[in-house]
Amino acid sequence: MITIIGSLKGGSGKSTLTFNLAVWLVMAEASIMLVDADPQATLTDVIEVRHEEGFSPQLTVFGPEALTAERLRAADEALIDVGTADMESVRRALALCDRIVIPVPPSQADIWSTQRFMRMIAAVERPTPPEIIGFINRGDTHHGVQETHETAAALVALAGLRFIKPRLSQRTVFRRSFSEGLAVFELEPRGKGAREFISLTAALYPRLVS
Repeated sequence: MITIIGSLKGGSGKSTLTFNLAVWLVMAEASIMLVDADPQATLTDVIEVRHEEGFSPQLTVFGPEALTAERLRAADEALIDVGTADMESVRRALALCDRIVIPVPPSQADIWSTQRFMRMIAAVERPTPPEIIGFINRGDTHHGVQETHETAAALVALAGLRFIKPRLSQRTVFRRSFSEGLAVFELEPRGKGAREFISLTAALYPRLVS
């Protein structure tokens, strides 16, 4: 399956999510094709940190040149991190993917950004539309804050998007994950962040955990 982790808005946490999913997929014994199509190359940076620290399993990341059906379909799972600074690569990835996963922080600006992204997806010519999945990322850990719930309700109401309930909260472990080159479940296996992430992977890859 070819999955884009994408958003039109910076700071959504898509590169952190892509990295963590890649580590998890390799540990689940899936062959992966990991593509960093974002000119900021933050995904590439964290993979380099992981290599330098000698953590196992090692990951290999490719650039936009890997955005071909032949290369992406050669793996069990392909993950593509896209960035709006390279719209040509975004459109090429959208034409090839099976689904798009959109991490949405809880704010009105991110809801509007998600709507614009969905219009862009719809404008790409392809035989069948991809599945679009949205979930709350960087949600507030305080249950009294309503913005996270309001954003979830708005995503549920978006036609053409499948909202999934597992969410990732704004936790220090996710920032550490990116700076240290380790997935959250490697850093704190019994932590809340790891539990949230594992719930999300079960929703995104049910066949790998059944």
